[in-house]
Amino acid sequence: MLSKKSTNLDFKKESVSARFITPSGEPVEKRIEIRTSPITRRTSRIAFSRIDEKEPGTDILPQPPPDSEKTSECPFCKPQVTSKTPQLIPENFPSGRLVQDESVLFPNLFPYGSYSAVSLFDNNHFVEIGKASLSSYTSSFINCSKYLEYVFSNDPDAIYMGITQNHLPSAGGSLLHPHLQINADTIAPNHHRFLGKRALHYYEETGSYLFSDYLKHEKQDGSRYIGNTGAWEWVAAYAPEGFFEIWGILPKVTSFRQLAASDWEDLARGVLNTQGFYRSLCRNGYNLGILVVEDEKTPLELRVVILARSNYAPWVRNDHTGFEVMLGDMTTFTAPEETAENARPLWKT
Repeated sequence: MLSKKSTNLDFKKESVSARFITPSGEPVEKRIEIRTSPITRRTSRIAFSRIDEKEPGTDILPQPPPDSEKTSECPFCKPQVTSKTPQLIPENFPSGRLVQDESVLFPNLFPYGSYSAVSLFDNNHFVEIGKASLSSYTSSFINCSKYLEYVFSNDPDAIYMGITQNHLPSAGGSLLHPHLQINADTIAPNHHRFLGKRALHYYEETGSYLFSDYLKHEKQDGSRYIGNTGAWEWVAAYAPEGFFEIWGILPKVTSFRQLAASDWEDLARGVLNTQGFYRSLCRNGYNLGILVVEDEKTPLELRVVILARSNYAPWVRNDHTGFEVMLGDMTTFTAPEETAENARPLWKT
């Protein structure tokens, strides 16, 4: 019998201030808020003094990349996709690739793990942020789930699974053609290992699901809750580790195999809403990630994390400085409560 302890998560915030004399001779005090994530217990910082700073390259949405029309050189565009991309093992996939509507899935030519694949959206070479069709995103997600189902049925030890996306080179993307990356392995990446243990420990201590309790708090608080798309619930991250970080949580669902096609469509709708919000901020780059520990003993719920990256445009600075890379604290300039307030209208359209 599980012992029921308090399910309250600690949404901790502290403030420090920096005092100095401005160049005009005025004494000032600038506040920095340090928040501790209830999930990871990692800290992040909000530098409110930079909130009005206009980042170069975000006055308007940047122009498309210079190679946005070069479809003949893209290995993901038709007809090159059949000759310039690898194929799945023939005894398991006679056709060499998985096809779901217009989405095509094949192995990653440069794998990151034992099971590493790429799922295309459709044959559109460049799609601006927030402009992908709902059907193309949904088909690509479903293609990912089919591949992961194959992996799990053939190698049940490969339980550490992920679906990710890098949009534009500023987010780490090497090819413009829209695609998702899929990875599964028997060796846990850092986030899988930590979150799996954290969710299990929390469940053993409280009898509750970690992200469900987090979501319950955020819906009661209301200041960071954004809305829902089907069963997916969307919030601005309390202690963001990226700019304008938004989470989609699927309460009490711990396996991708529990999802129906409609759940993938609802996920895609929320992702596109988030992209539409970033587009309204004249941001064009983003990262997306869904982590899964496909183990019935690990009560880690499904969560998608999306965050804006530096714009892909000339003379735009990177969003990770020495402070993030070397000290380990992400510093953003906008409060999550403001992110949620500005994003909510996208969920009402």
